[in-house]
Amino acid sequence: MSIQELSALGIVTAAVLYLLAFMAHAAEWAAARGLSADPSPARADASTPLAGQSSPVSESTSTVAESSSTVAERVEASAQARTLQTVGAGAPAATLPEAVAGATGPSSTIPEPSSTVAEPVEATPSSHPAALTPGSPDEDAAKLRVDMFGRMGMGLTFVALASHALGTVLRGVAAHRAPWGNMYEFTISALLFVVIAYVLLATTKGMRWLGLPITLLLAVGNGLAATVFYVAVAPLVPALHSVWFIIHIVAACIAGAAFNLGGMASIIYLFQERAEAKAAGRARTGYLAKLPSAKQMDTFAYRAHAFAFPIWTFTIAAGSIWAEYAWGRFWGWDPKETWSLVTWVVYAMYLHARATAGWRGRNAAIIAIIGVASFWFNFIGINLLVSGLHSYAGI
Repeated sequence: MSIQELSALGIVTAAVLYLLAFMAHAAEWAAARGLSADPSPARADASTPLAGQSSPVSESTSTVAESSSTVAERVEASAQARTLQTVGAGAPAATLPEAVAGATGPSSTIPEPSSTVAEPVEATPSSHPAALTPGSPDEDAAKLRVDMFGRMGMGLTFVALASHALGTVLRGVAAHRAPWGNMYEFTISALLFVVIAYVLLATTKGMRWLGLPITLLLAVGNGLAATVFYVAVAPLVPALHSVWFIIHIVAACIAGAAFNLGGMASIIYLFQERAEAKAAGRARTGYLAKLPSAKQMDTFAYRAHAFAFPIWTFTIAAGSIWAEYAWGRFWGWDPKETWSLVTWVVYAMYLHARATAGWRGRNAAIIAIIGVASFWFNFIGINLLVSGLHSYAGI
């Protein structure tokens, strides 16, 4: 088996493993159905969307419930002890209300047990129809399943990352150059930057909750690369023999990784924002209840885009310098150049509207999703649908 074939095998293996990781994360979300929000690696605190701890309100509610339960148990235990003393003395056995009355005196007014012990509050249909009882064996088992599927998804992602990186490196070895000569190589290289960024955030900042959309993106992208975009190794076209081309592609991959992370966070934000509005302050269950709040997701998406935008600006500038070296002009309104500018304008609108007009939340998330769609259309769609100087797809 040649190095080129080993490279292709590595990419196919990575695509399959990413798909399995996506299925594991989907099972993680499904297993959390009915679980209340509690400390979890997937949940963040109020100060930052990247750390994990429980909400102070939830802790206070839990403390009050535990205190009420303790008081009720002490009253019942005292009454039973008084009853046993009375029976031991030869007196007829007293009922629970009578024993309590004898212990406190005739003038004391003791409510009936039904009014003393608070009835358990049942979950309303609007909170979740299949809510599990906190502390029950069923809830503990569900938590273990959620954690197991989450760890399984991360483990598969790690293995897929190794196979993905090996396939990309071997492609470069087989071609005796950087693996950026056609759309197949562009795609696997860009997605490699995405998964590296995700793994770093998941392991250092507790952002495993991005695993579901990210692994789906990786599975689809590598799957298309292996089945539709694949071409045999070939020499670079003369226009690509430039150091500015390498700088241009590396910058585009870094910006693309940040744009995709911000875009995926914006997608989950829309679901989280809707769930929070529907709950209207009531207790929530399910996987979304364990994630950072919608406000924290919005903040993370903004930071990711604010990081990526200047790098994307540099990408366009480096591409212009490369174009002057290759074709003798800095800008020629080639379809790829034009759509790169369109993508830049979309993200400029996102940052400007959020900073000046106060567009946070749903409106900003929609613009971010349009931006990541524009990015991928520029990355792949232009090569497939339009002919131009950047048409290096090779298919």
